[in-house]
Amino acid sequence: MRITDLLKSESILLGAQPADKNAAIRQLTDLMEKGGNLTDKAQYMKDVLAREASGTTGLGDGIATPHAKSAGVKAAGLAAMTVPAGMDFESMDGLPSRLFFQIAAPDSANDEHMAILSKLATMIMDPDFKEALIAASSKDEFLKLIDDKEDGKFVAPAAAEAQVAAPVSDHIQVLAVTACPTGIAHTFMAAESLEQHAKKRGISIKVETNGSGGAKNVLTAEEIAAADAIIVAADKNVAMARFDGKPTIITKVADGINKADELLDKAMSGKAPVYHATGSDEAEGAADTAGESLGRQAYKHLMNGVSHMLPFVVGGGVLIALAFLFDAPEPAASFGSNTPFAKFFMSVGGAAFGFMLPVLAGFISMSIADRPGLAVGFVGGALAGTTGSGFLGALLAGFLGGWIVNLLKKAFANIPASLDGVKPVLLYPFFGILIMGFISMYIIAPPVSAINTWLTDTLANMDPSARILMGIVVAGMMAIDMGGPINKAAYVTGTGLLASGEYHVMAAVMAGGMVPPLAIALCTTFFKNRFTESEQKAGVVNYVMGMSFITEGAIPFAAGDPIRVIPSCVIGSAVAGALTMAFDCTLRAPHGGIFVVPTIGNPVMYLVAILIGAVVGCAVLSVLKKPLNK
Repeated sequence: MRITDLLKSESILLGAQPADKNAAIRQLTDLMEKGGNLTDKAQYMKDVLAREASGTTGLGDGIATPHAKSAGVKAAGLAAMTVPAGMDFESMDGLPSRLFFQIAAPDSANDEHMAILSKLATMIMDPDFKEALIAASSKDEFLKLIDDKEDGKFVAPAAAEAQVAAPVSDHIQVLAVTACPTGIAHTFMAAESLEQHAKKRGISIKVETNGSGGAKNVLTAEEIAAADAIIVAADKNVAMARFDGKPTIITKVADGINKADELLDKAMSGKAPVYHATGSDEAEGAADTAGESLGRQAYKHLMNGVSHMLPFVVGGGVLIALAFLFDAPEPAASFGSNTPFAKFFMSVGGAAFGFMLPVLAGFISMSIADRPGLAVGFVGGALAGTTGSGFLGALLAGFLGGWIVNLLKKAFANIPASLDGVKPVLLYPFFGILIMGFISMYIIAPPVSAINTWLTDTLANMDPSARILMGIVVAGMMAIDMGGPINKAAYVTGTGLLASGEYHVMAAVMAGGMVPPLAIALCTTFFKNRFTESEQKAGVVNYVMGMSFITEGAIPFAAGDPIRVIPSCVIGSAVAGALTMAFDCTLRAPHGGIFVVPTIGNPVMYLVAILIGAVVGCAVLSVLKKPLNK
């Protein structure tokens, strides 16, 4: 397979003039659709924007490669666009972007597709080739340039290139590892950039790439032992213990692309810091935390715990909800386990739900202190469940567990090297669990248990008007950033209160999350003149996303017109949250949308609340969003 097998003529646009970054991505997505690569354009667009939100794909030097692996992709493909005048794509070097390649890969993309896409990523790092593509006057010429480059027949305009000195060292001087979260483009572009700059300077180098197909060109123990320095340009964790005692530069994958010379200078200067492993095989102090505020780091640690916790909460919560749905109401004291069928659901769901607090605390702690922190945090979370400190106690235990293990690492830093293997299997877990147990039972539990009990009792006995205000707040938060920190804060609050036996807040939270995509779907159906044809098609998908409690379905619309879409969705969600509280709706399952409605307390009025919220959101959006010019 060749690159031009993935890039069709219909998916190329020369001489474009997009107004802004979102417009450029929309044009490229339209081109991708024309190439027949997509089954769900809205889903693919959402995934590209989500990737962009994690870090710009404007690589600098005039190149941008927006991309995503997505369930909305039918077959791997490319879309290309040239913008000779340049445009602001928030590139890493701050310069305008002029050459765009958008990449689409299905969730099941095979290694052959990944290899082809990776090859393109390295080819466009050649400045002469890049300029030739931008200057192409026809699609046929554009495709021929790519074929010639792939066949090794591309001739740069300046034929006489400076000769570079061949490396004369008897060993590979610099070893490098490149990695990015998706592993499609940045990983291989950073590798190519480091290799090209090293070649020009006569430095021997070998680069290991941690792409979507796994690690390739893996560094051997002999090469690591002989190397002068190591460069790790990565935005995700990579195996680091093998570099123990070697001069190692840890940085972002973007620096491998844009600052290759600077990294090589530091590697060859003999001044790179020596890396010391602490028993973990993962990167300690990931490169992407450099320069981050304490608040941002704390949020990332929390989200690491929440992301690992949610499968237990959702799976267990839905099974528990089914136990109540299928059970006989009497005797009331054992409702949920009165019939064998219900008891089965309750037992399995309860076992899964029981892992909620330990997993939350364990993975927060592991995010802070790496693998040695997992056991300490896990025990702290389990104790939070048995001592009554609940969700709040588990949160505190997670952060304390990581800090305790980091302090233990420093305390045991000077013991003989022969005992290094004992640290992660004996010293850290023994002392860490001991300290965590004491703090959990005698410092955290008394006040936090009291706070937890007070909070639950207060919500249970809250005045109806105050409860409605609570519903407005948490449901409105779900629509502000649709999957971002504010949305997650509301969702975590709802799931945390489930563990304490409070079910009203979770009902308001899910209603608030279902309204945004439903409001947009209604608006694209009944007010078509406010939306483009492609937006109208994407709007239909939001019916399914909204009913399934996938708030992120509204993101492409919010990203394209945040001033009008976000306030409309917030108002609609807040109305729905207020009504669920007014109708005394409860929800025991933390996910599922309409599929768990039969398990909801007062299900008919719950659906009415969501419908009213969606209609209100639609109405507000139709007023704020004016008809498009024909």
